Amino acid sequence: MTGRRVGEQADPDALPDGFSIGHWTDAVAATGCTVVLAPRTGAVASGEVRGGGPGTRETDRLSPLVSATHVHAVLLTGGSAFGLAAADGVVRWLEERGRGHWTPAGVVPLVPAAVVYDLISGDASRRPGPPDGYAACEAATRRVGVGSVGAGTGAAVGKLFGRDRAVKAGVGLVHQELPQGPRMAALAVVNAFGDVLREDGAVLAGARGEDGAFVGATAFIRCRELQLPPRPGQSELSDSTTLVCLVTDAALTKAECAIVGKMAHAGMARAVDPVHSAFDGDVVFVLASGTAQPVDASVAGIVAAALTAEAIRDACRRATGLAGLPALRDLDRDG
Repeated sequence: MTGRRVGEQADPDALPDGFSIGHWTDAVAATGCTVVLAPRTGAVASGEVRGGGPGTRETDRLSPLVSATHVHAVLLTGGSAFGLAAADGVVRWLEERGRGHWTPAGVVPLVPAAVVYDLISGDASRRPGPPDGYAACEAATRRVGVGSVGAGTGAAVGKLFGRDRAVKAGVGLVHQELPQGPRMAALAVVNAFGDVLREDGAVLAGARGEDGAFVGATAFIRCRELQLPPRPGQSELSDSTTLVCLVTDAALTKAECAIVGKMAHAGMARAVDPVHSAFDGDVVFVLASGTAQPVDASVAGIVAAALTAEAIRDACRRATGLAGLPALRDLDRDG
């Protein structure tokens, strides 16, 4: 880790057994990456990509139609498309420890990855690379850092009027037990174009008007003529993304993980408004170790959607102001 330390710690018992999470953070450059390590034998995995601006690696293998069922880690990273290079460091760390998909020539670690666009947050020339992905693995623990750390270091929400009137967000983590005893946790990296909504539907963190008050992006767009850029890449709204990784010890098939991932996007829609826009590259990953009892996929999906919404809100409530952007606590708002 470089730069000044930011963030705080989530509940040390949040993660199901076998999973760990590590961050590499550069608070000066306002970027970083986060790795979710599966148990040594891997985890059944699926997920879904939505929105018009995704940046991903190896997400095709999450399809239930693809033969390989397990992955060995998931990387969430800043640095836009450049940051996908950090996955090489995760792969190297896993290979050195014999963790991967067996082939006659040796193990091949399978590491899907997704990015957020944070280049405009700090030093655009400093992007997570292979050494930083490796460092995130070295730092992996069950005592997970949250807030303005890892892939959430340069994250912000509410970009209707541009970054200058947005609010700092970051990494959130929540968890609960499922029926029959399995556990599930949701990790969110929140860098959305839209506002993040409270449990009652009011704006928790979002675009600020000239008076500093939250305007409500959807209400503002509906009531006014607003000319958004014709293409996402033409403005700093580009690649505003929410990434979620759900981990559970429940026994789920790959197809069931896919169902859970689809349902979890409903939780993203509850907490982010507007969501899945042309500026967003939203991704949900679902990893199931299968060390506990099976759970009905619909039940797991209902819980996953609720946890996804809660983790997104947690990312805003835990964030610390950074790179010129205030967090909720700096705005003296009741989170």
